[in-house]
Amino acid sequence: MSHAYRPPRRRSRLTRRGRLALFLGVLLTGAVLIPVLRGGAGPEEPRRLTIPEGWRASQVYAAVDRELKLPPGSAKSAALAVAPALPAEAKGNPEGYLFPATYPVTSKTTPATLLAQMVRTAHEKLTTKAVADGSRSHGMTPYQTATMASVIEAEAENRADMGKVARVVHNRLAKSMPLQMDSTINYALNRSTVDTTLSDTRIDSPFNTYERQGLPPTPIDNPGMEAMAAAVAPTPGNWLYFVTVKPGDTRFSATYEEHKKHVAEFNKHRAAHAGPRAG
Repeated sequence: MSHAYRPPRRRSRLTRRGRLALFLGVLLTGAVLIPVLRGGAGPEEPRRLTIPEGWRASQVYAAVDRELKLPPGSAKSAALAVAPALPAEAKGNPEGYLFPATYPVTSKTTPATLLAQMVRTAHEKLTTKAVADGSRSHGMTPYQTATMASVIEAEAENRADMGKVARVVHNRLAKSMPLQMDSTINYALNRSTVDTTLSDTRIDSPFNTYERQGLPPTPIDNPGMEAMAAAVAPTPGNWLYFVTVKPGDTRFSATYEEHKKHVAEFNKHRAAHAGPRAG
């Protein structure tokens, strides 16, 4: 949140609890079942391509190229074909709409058809009644929900923390505070790291949420259903800060004074484990 603030990084995935778990019960009534396209005289046994939650579009493109045994850049070029199916706000950029799921792949599959299936699935999830109603209650469009969910996906250390991370985002937006999320800077710099320097927080980028208020201009990854649910049904609370002191131990604070104490514990833990000091 300040230059000392170190939000959490890449995640273990645990079971959600409480309000968000109940909310997900509505969203996940039906599993993500992607139909297999059949061709030829008989059914073809499909291969399976799994897109994990939180992958960036660049990672999705690379995985599609590998699975389809195509030259690098083929899927990225094919993404132009799905641009008309995206919200106008996306301006042709499918980031945030390449929904994470397991997709069947056959000899008939092309990058364009596979990416189109991901975009259709994202639309379906964002327009379910629970997500759509939740988005409207917060005055958000589906695209803004996908954008917020992408930040939650990148920042939450585990699924159980997603609702609290979402609440921090909502509370900061309500107070016109910059989000100050390292994940958005990592996206601007095309990297993934657990440390952000003071100079990093001064980069000239629309994704620099240390200097610019509001959500980033686009999603920063492709969020899953849990992150979408958290975005529209955040855990109640007055938190404005959070830091992961050590794996599995994320501390949420309502005041900067309390947050500084948690950051000190984070720094102590990092020093004890020979890691670089935060802030």
